[in-house]
Amino acid sequence: MTRPQDARSGVEATYGPLLTPARPGGPGGRPVQLWALLPRELATVFRPVLADVAGEVVREIQRTIPDYARPLDGAFGKALKTGVQMAFLQFVERIGNPDAPSEDRRSVFLSLGVQEFHQGRNVDVLQAAYRVGARVTWRRVAEAGRRAGVPSATLCLLAEAIFAYIDELSALSVEGHAEAREKAAGALERRRHRLMELLLAEPPSPPEVVKHAADLARWPLPDRLVAVALDRPSDEAPAAAPSALADFESATPCLLMPAPEPEERDRFAEELAGWRAAIGPAVPPVFAARSLRAAREALRLVDSGALADEPVTWCVDHLSRLWLLKEPFLATELVRERLGPLASLTGKQHSRLAGTLLAWLETCGNVREVAERLAVHPQTVRSRAQELEALFADGLRDPERRFEMILALRAAPS
Repeated sequence: MTRPQDARSGVEATYGPLLTPARPGGPGGRPVQLWALLPRELATVFRPVLADVAGEVVREIQRTIPDYARPLDGAFGKALKTGVQMAFLQFVERIGNPDAPSEDRRSVFLSLGVQEFHQGRNVDVLQAAYRVGARVTWRRVAEAGRRAGVPSATLCLLAEAIFAYIDELSALSVEGHAEAREKAAGALERRRHRLMELLLAEPPSPPEVVKHAADLARWPLPDRLVAVALDRPSDEAPAAAPSALADFESATPCLLMPAPEPEERDRFAEELAGWRAAIGPAVPPVFAARSLRAAREALRLVDSGALADEPVTWCVDHLSRLWLLKEPFLATELVRERLGPLASLTGKQHSRLAGTLLAWLETCGNVREVAERLAVHPQTVRSRAQELEALFADGLRDPERRFEMILALRAAPS
């Protein structure tokens, strides 16, 4: 029987000084130097050892990493086993020939990252598997190297080469995972853009078409949604954008979002911080285009001064004015016809009596309520009411005229 020392002597006699590491130096970074420093004959020493390690590595990965603690069936299991076997094969080949082509290895380990993404796992899980593989490999290589009489300095270089090689493979899989994620994000973005087009189409798209598009876009259709028209863009998308269907490419950017509950209005507005926004009425998805039209009309009225310039304008708070001001000509005619008696007043008189008239009509002539609303004395209200009676005569008592006066006062410029 051959004794360990005899085996060591035999290896040293065969390979001689070639098992001693070369001197450091030469061009290239540290990974390049590592392969140049390793004796080529080590490939012959470790090839039979590494041929048996692949199965052990796979079993250890399954034992220590919960995500892989199941039968490795299907495409990913096959790819993992192939990847482990190829990793060992090409590691040995690189020792024997540092310039060996690496395209096959690149495609295999990029693919592992891609498949890991499609399995729904973070790339950290695969990186943990690589670390397990490196640990098992180094243990077996160190045992074989000591038996074969490989000098300690060479084993140290070999250990560094193993972990550098694992870093290479891991980086390829990270790259594949990132590419798959970007590709999926791009496809999802295109599907969401298509869904937004369908929702804003006029006439409305068929419900079954919209539902199918929503499923593809992974965007649950809400029972009611709101359109958000945006203006004065900031450098960043609003916080609400990730959960919305968004269009920031057009000259009139907008969002489609699930309608907020009344108690969510403040939070909803905060998520639009940095932009001036108008939020359309809450509607079923089939009427999304109508909600957007109202929101854009609200922004136009803010720009014209007809509505107050606020960071967020809620259309639901201005429905009557949006309705009236949608037809500027008719609104102007209504103001001229129903508020004509105020036209001859000075600006200050006009403002004072117009405000009193609106409060008077909306409270059905309740002097106390008008006084509280205008913050004046009740006697002042009575005095102004007499002036209005003189100007409008019987018009203040006609229900239809009263209604039209309220509309005219709301449509009139502030």
